[in-house]
Amino acid sequence: MNKNTAIKFVLENARPLDLAVYKYYFENESSQAVVDELSKFQNADGGFGNALEPDFFNPNSSPIATNDAINTLSRVNALDRDSDIVKGIVRYLATHDSFDEEKKRWLFAIDSNKDYPHAIWWEKKGDGISKFNPSISLASFMICYGTRTPLYEEIIKEGLDFLKNGEEISGDDVNCYLLAYELLTSNSINDIVDLNIFNDLLCKAIENCICKDTSKYGVEYVPMPSTIFTGKYMEFITPEIKSLIAAEKAILGKLQMEDGGFDITWKWYTQYPDEYEQARAWWRPRITIEKLLFNEIQIG
Repeated sequence: MNKNTAIKFVLENARPLDLAVYKYYFENESSQAVVDELSKFQNADGGFGNALEPDFFNPNSSPIATNDAINTLSRVNALDRDSDIVKGIVRYLATHDSFDEEKKRWLFAIDSNKDYPHAIWWEKKGDGISKFNPSISLASFMICYGTRTPLYEEIIKEGLDFLKNGEEISGDDVNCYLLAYELLTSNSINDIVDLNIFNDLLCKAIENCICKDTSKYGVEYVPMPSTIFTGKYMEFITPEIKSLIAAEKAILGKLQMEDGGFDITWKWYTQYPDEYEQARAWWRPRITIEKLLFNEIQIG
């Protein structure tokens, strides 16, 4: 890939939040700029919405957008329990807004998504729950930064049992589990689940979810190595994954577009063509930053 044209594309097209993330990684800028920009997506209730996740424009707070915010803070080492942004997230999650009390899960998709431009998968189907996405990471966040309760411990234990049973999970699911693992390990929470077992199960889950057919990379919406490894989680790279990383890195140049950026591989399948193009314009710099970070991986 042409790193210089990719950087130029990011600098000219990224949303301020993504630009701040880029500068944190590549220009040694402070994480405070990321926090400042991320705060603009935070609602009065402490949750996040407002198209932080570009594929749904719902301004209302949702578990998914809030999980996205937690992940961003984690990526730039800005999860400060005394900060206003973290206190706000704790306050929102503690209300159990968009939480199914009977099934003990936060919702993947919420009702009000349908009232705003969105991709088809953000319409609430059935109970709106999608396995442990994002419940495993939100429960872990609350254990670490909110109030530790048996409910959140139970969610984490059930999430690990789900992995033990060998259930198939997507790349997005894996990223929730990885965030949960990182939160628990970085805060030395080792008395809920065996973190060594968690580590082993994650290695297997990552290997199983990454698409082995490299001809689909950048063409179809499939989990690729760069779905997981963008500046984090290098300890989970196994010999098999190394070969897939090498395969993806070898074709990055072919996937890179003439303007230097990378494109998305999905459509919305809803009647919002203009908004879809806006979301695509927001996604492309974000994905390009991920490819830049992925390209930095040294696999020997």
